[in-house]
Amino acid sequence: MSEAEPEIPGVHPSVMMQDVGPPTRNARARSVALDAEFPRELQQEPITQPEALPRERRGARRLAAGERWIARVLRTGAITSGCMFVASLALELLPRDESVHVAIDLLRKGAASMLLVTPVARLAMAGTVLGLRGEWRYAAIAAGVIGLLALAVGAGFQA
Repeated sequence: MSEAEPEIPGVHPSVMMQDVGPPTRNARARSVALDAEFPRELQQEPITQPEALPRERRGARRLAAGERWIARVLRTGAITSGCMFVASLALELLPRDESVHVAIDLLRKGAASMLLVTPVARLAMAGTVLGLRGEWRYAAIAAGVIGLLALAVGAGFQA
């Protein structure tokens, strides 16, 4: 190398490029062998990072389990409500009788109630999961919303 470009220990001369700027288009990469030896401790360390800490993995599993429970609550509410509504439609095929009419009415009111209660159950489940994860602010907000809903329902029964 010239005096203007001093040699850097451990860097192969082919790596030191004269031109500065973006690489040429369609240039092929090539490997460069380094003359310098690596310290002994670097050779003994693994190439990849170790797995995440057990506590972090446990938190990730708990988060995924909480999201699965929330999905189960929503799925169960929707499927139950849908089945109740389909059953009421199936009862429409029976001959008109007072007991059949009462059953149809109960099934449809139950299906509508289930559709209304499912988001509240999801909110309760989300608040519980957030509390278990330690996100107390959001758990308190979920509890406050459920409290306001209970207050509104209670006030509606009084009127």
